[in-house]
Amino acid sequence: MSVIAVLVPDGLPGHHLTTPGLVFGTAAREHPGVAYDVRLCAPPGPLGIGLPAPLAIAVPHGLEGLADADIVLLPGRDGVPLEPPPVVLDALRAATARGSRIGAIGAGVFTLAATGLLDGRRATTGWRHTEELARRYPRIEVDLVGAAVADGPFLTSAGIFGGMDVCLHLLAEDHGERTAGETSRELLTPLLRHADRVQECIDRELADSAGLEPTLRWLKARLHLPLTPTDLAEHAGISVSSLNRRFRAQAGVSPPQYLLRLRLDRARELLTQTDEPVERVAALAGFTSAASLRQHFARLTGTTPRSYRARHWGSRGS
Repeated sequence: MSVIAVLVPDGLPGHHLTTPGLVFGTAAREHPGVAYDVRLCAPPGPLGIGLPAPLAIAVPHGLEGLADADIVLLPGRDGVPLEPPPVVLDALRAATARGSRIGAIGAGVFTLAATGLLDGRRATTGWRHTEELARRYPRIEVDLVGAAVADGPFLTSAGIFGGMDVCLHLLAEDHGERTAGETSRELLTPLLRHADRVQECIDRELADSAGLEPTLRWLKARLHLPLTPTDLAEHAGISVSSLNRRFRAQAGVSPPQYLLRLRLDRARELLTQTDEPVERVAALAGFTSAASLRQHFARLTGTTPRSYRARHWGSRGS
C-alpha cells in the first residue's frame, strides 16, 4: 500500500482537500490490487477551508505523517501563499531525500519552490500566478502552457482540475495509463460528456474573435514546415506584435509556445496511431531532429517517445 500525505494549508479550496481521496479511492474500488493510504497532515496552527465564510477544519496528522510517505501532495490555497515555516520546508526536503514524489497543485507550487528543490527545473501553476512565481523564484523555468508538468520527482499543475491532473498522473505512474484512464472516465464522463464539443466551440469562438481561425487552420496543416511568427503574421495580414498580442490575449501563450504545443500533440498522435519510427515522427511533427523531439517530449511528459508509445500502444484505434 502506497502512503500519500496531503499537506493541508490554511485557506485551501474544499475540492483540493477531497480530490486525492476521491481519485485514489475510486481507483482502489474499481481495480483490485490498487491500494493507497491517504492521510491529511498539517503543521501546528489553525486551519480553514477558503469559502465565502471560512470553515475551520482539523486534520488527524502533523508533519510526522510525511515521514513514511511515498507521495506528498501540496494543495493550493486561495491566493498566493506566504513563505511557509522552516519546519514545513525541512519536512519536504527530507521527504524528497528519502525518495518521495512531490505533487504541487496550483498555488501549492509556491510552497515547493520555497524549498529550493525546483531550482533549475520546470514547473507550472495557475495562470494568474505564473508571473509572480517567475518573479519570486527566477531559477525555476515557469511553464505557461502545461496543465501538469513533470520534472524528476516533482509534478506541478494548473487549473481548477489541477489536483485531479496530479492524482491521475501519479496513478498512471503506479498502475499504468489504462487504470488512470478508466478512473478518469469513472469520475468525469457523466459530468463532461460534451466537454470535447464544448471546448471545440470555445476554441473556434476565440479564434473567430481574434480573426485567427484561418491562420490556425493553415498552421495545423503545416506543422512539418519550419514556420516562424513572421510567417504566421504574414498569413494573418497583421504585424508580429499584433500577432503576439492576440495569441497571448486569447490563448495565454506566445505563437512559438502554441506551435510547440501543436507539434507535441501531433507527435503523441503519431506515436500512438502509426508505426512510424521516432525520427520520422519528429520530421512529420515539425521538429528539427529526433533529439529535439526527445528533449521537448521529456520536458512535457517526463518520459521518452518510445516509452510513451509502449505505454499507450493498447489505446490504438480506441
